[in-house]
Amino acid sequence: MSEHLLQVSMIRWANLQATTIPQLALWYAIPNGGQRNKVVASKLKAEGAKAGVPDLHLPVARGGCHSLYVETKLPGNKPTYNQRTWHTYLRAEGNRVEMVTSLDQWIELNLDYLEGVK
Repeated sequence: MSEHLLQVSMIRWANLQATTIPQLALWYAIPNGGQRNKVVASKLKAEGAKAGVPDLHLPVARGGCHSLYVETKLPGNKPTYNQRTWHTYLRAEGNRVEMVTSLDQWIELNLDYLEGVK
């Protein structure tokens, strides 16, 4: 499985569950990564794209956190220096930031976060 397919499965689950947990419909992707040609990369950078920003964001406050950011990784993969730096900044501003490597982990994180569990 690729990170892309993992993230697609995560968002599909959230969208399916949103009928009973409406906050899950607020998940959105932050398309800062991926392979792009120089023209597209230049346009995205001019629009504010920044290396290291997490893949997904849930703008819902819970458990003393302003919102939840998620970095999608395959098992065994580590966040980059830029990603670790962004995670530190976002946490310092009162956000929760987690790295998810499986659909099961994603489901547990969502349910715990929305219940206010840290």
